[in-house]
Amino acid sequence: MLTDFGGDKAFGKVPKKLKEHYGIEVPVSMARQITEMHGEAMQLRAEEEMTRQVPTKGKQGIELLIAEMDGSMLPIVEIAPQTEGAPADGRKRRQLGWTEARLCLARDPGKVKGHYGGTLGGPEQAGDHLVNCVVEAGGGKSTKLHGLGDGAPWIVGQVRERFGPLANYLIDFCHMSEYLTAAGEAIAGKPQREWLHQQKERMKQSQVAEVLDELEDYVSPAQPEGPVPACIRYLRNRIDSFDYKSALDVGLPIGSGGMSGVN
Repeated sequence: MLTDFGGDKAFGKVPKKLKEHYGIEVPVSMARQITEMHGEAMQLRAEEEMTRQVPTKGKQGIELLIAEMDGSMLPIVEIAPQTEGAPADGRKRRQLGWTEARLCLARDPGKVKGHYGGTLGGPEQAGDHLVNCVVEAGGGKSTKLHGLGDGAPWIVGQVRERFGPLANYLIDFCHMSEYLTAAGEAIAGKPQREWLHQQKERMKQSQVAEVLDELEDYVSPAQPEGPVPACIRYLRNRIDSFDYKSALDVGLPIGSGGMSGVN
């Protein structure tokens, strides 16, 4: 119970929650100690599991897995070291910063439950976790990967580096649509809703070239920046990650809802 609350709330709020829900009184120090103890045990287990690799010999693995990765910024409070002239009270030396939590998921397309991993480390550590999730989900040397996400370079890089030609990667359809929506709102003389619907349908048919041609008609040399040029750059820079039709034809998702739910 302490760990559940300690992982979800600031340690100072845990005693109140525990008293409210279970009628148990504990000091803040115990909430922190027990939560951090379990966190350390989880970290050690995760480090041991990172030795796993997708088999290159022997095990074929299941035919296909869906894989997702994403990043989420978390606020981190640190206590600056006490120096000469600094307040003795650590609360007055608190510093707020931000760090990125990198999350990953692998699941069998025929199953709702997936295998999750996460780290506060860099892309390489996140890639290790993704490999581990794939192995846990039944991946092997012949397993193909259907990757989904927002197209962040570190995500695409890890998917391609770890799984090579066995993996394809799709930009999350909703994320792509945000760029189209912004472009549609900037285009004069077109009913934005109808225009947007038409472009989304084209994208679902993997007609990226047609969408780019449509957008190019609304680019003005006098205004090289704005939602329309931004959308064009976004599509061109990820031109090989929008084959939605192939995914839809075989019943695979084109949105990364599994990872968004975790975030």
